[in-house]
Amino acid sequence: MKKQLVISTSNDMLRISPDKIVYILADGNYSTLVQSDNNKFVLSYQLGQIEKLISTQLGGDGNIFISIGKSLIVNRSYIYYINISKQKIVLSDTSSFSHSLTASKDALKLLKELLEKEV
Repeated sequence: MKKQLVISTSNDMLRISPDKIVYILADGNYSTLVQSDNNKFVLSYQLGQIEKLISTQLGGDGNIFISIGKSLIVNRSYIYYINISKQKIVLSDTSSFSHSLTASKDALKLLKELLEKEV
C-alpha cells in the first residue's frame, strides 16, 4: 500500500495520498490544502508543522513536495508553468484543473533552476 499523509487534530483527521495534494498554502496559523479534485481543507497547522509531518510520515517519498518561499508547498508533479518576471506559477494536470499562484521572483528562480537540473 502506498504511503499516506495523516493530518490529525483534536476534532478531525485527514488521510490523503500525497499524489492527490496539489499545493498547501500558508495563512497565518492555518494552512489550506488543495487536492487534485479541487477539494480544499483548512488545517490548523502552520506550514512548517506540515513540512515536518511530510518528512516524518513520508520519508523519501516526501521529496515530491517543494517549498516555495515561506508560504507555499507544491507537488512537483503538477508544476506546469513558471514565469519569474510575473511572479507566477501554474499548477495543472493539463486536463481537469489549473491553479495560478504567486511567489517571489527569487523563490521562482530557484525553483526553475532546480527543475532544469533534474531534466
